[in-house]
Amino acid sequence: MAFGLDRKELVQWKNQVKNGEIALLTHYWIDERFPGCTTVTKVGCADISKLKAWGKRYNLEPGWIHKDDQYPHFDLFGKHQKYVLEQEGKWDQIEKFNL
Repeated sequence: MAFGLDRKELVQWKNQVKNGEIALLTHYWIDERFPGCTTVTKVGCADISKLKAWGKRYNLEPGWIHKDDQYPHFDLFGKHQKYVLEQEGKWDQIEKFNL
């Protein structure tokens, strides 16, 4: 279940992904498969080669890409999530979700 974002943020992320941009979107997330994690950052880009190259900078394996037909993305959790957000200068997302 996702919550903590508004429609405008989601639409902006989707548009950026479809346009081949690297787009980051953080939201609250509750999933039994990820105990102790309360947020996720989705890093998407429709240009898979570009997404793979971006992920390589953060030691993300290409096989970890969620191959959604319209919105392929990495899911980032925990310490790695915060590290990537810091490196990408996404202080607004870090502050909003108290990471």
